Parts: sequence; structure tokens; C-alpha cells
Amino acid sequence: MGIVNKILGDKKTGDVGGYVDLEKYVETTGAMAGAKMHVRVGEIQRYEDLKEFSDYVYGGNVLILDFSAIAEEDVILKRITSDLKKLAKEINGDIAGIGNNLMIIAPSDVKVERRKLRGKYS
Repeated sequence: MGIVNKILGDKKTGDVGGYVDLEKYVETTGAMAGAKMHVRVGEIQRYEDLKEFSDYVYGGNVLILDFSAIAEEDVILKRITSDLKKLAKEINGDIAGIGNNLMIIAPSDVKVERRKLRGKYS
């Protein structure tokens, strides 16, 4: 490695002084591309956002949805929850609440266990 590469870093690997920029590595290798299913956390701000989240689940992925931004808006929250339940039923998937402001929506080959997993000494 030449003196310029030691100062500026190796352009091929992103190595700068012993540190590797992992963000560049992930982007160039497409680490997510090989997975058959993804788990993603989404935050819904308004009813219109539901279309994008629904498409993600229709694509066979798991969605953990944070609805704390609309938790106080009962009518909108009931409408979203109702639509998500219909979606889960339509794709033979599963839906469950997690805590107060989260829900998980899973595709047909994933079932959500409703009982909490606890450690041996809990």
C-alpha cells in the first residue's frame, strides 16, 4: 500500500487507517438482496401511508408497525387496524399487537406467537 493510500484510505475497500466503512460495504454487496424475507419497522403518520405498508406485506415480508403518532386519533386508528386485519386474513397471514403502540403483520408462512418469551430466571 502506497503512502497516498495510507493517508486517504483504500478506495476499493473503504479502509481508512484500520477502519472499514460498513455502510459502503452493505450498499455495494447488496446484503439484503439474498434474503427471501425481510423484517422492517415502519412508522405510520396518516391513513394514506397504509398503501405503502400493505404492499410491503403483500410482498411476503414482515412489518412491525409503530402507530404512536396516531395513537390518540381513535377513528383513524380503528380504520387502519381494521384494514390491516383484512389484509392479514386475505393473505392468510397473521397480525398481533406488541405493547401499546406497535403491531406486527406477517405473511402467510409466518405466525406470531402471542405469549412472551421469558428467561429462565424471570
